[in-house]
Amino acid sequence: MVKTKLKKGDTVIVIAGKEKGKIGKIKQIIRDKNPNKIRVVVEGVNVGKRHVKHIEGIREGGIFEIERPIHISNVAYYDESKGEKVKIGIRIREEGNKVVKERYNKKTGETIDIIYEKEKK
Repeated sequence: MVKTKLKKGDTVIVIAGKEKGKIGKIKQIIRDKNPNKIRVVVEGVNVGKRHVKHIEGIREGGIFEIERPIHISNVAYYDESKGEKVKIGIRIREEGNKVVKERYNKKTGETIDIIYEKEKK
């Protein structure tokens, strides 16, 4: 499995391409064996039309708008409180008898969220 610092539900800003500047939440991360092919589906970004044929008793036909995936390198984590894009780091710190792994804002050092907490052996 390929590692990434972004995860489902994160608010991101598009930094390249025709959708540059748009902000949305990650709905899905599409992973590939090749680490250069990680793609993300972001709410309201890269919306395309899908023509669907009617099938009796199964689905309605018509033209639907769907969000298409974009490459993960074209998005950056968006800090809503500061209103700007942010680089994310991962750090491990020790608190007494616990080990905490967390994501943090590289510029300010603030903790974004905790990945896990373990008891120290």
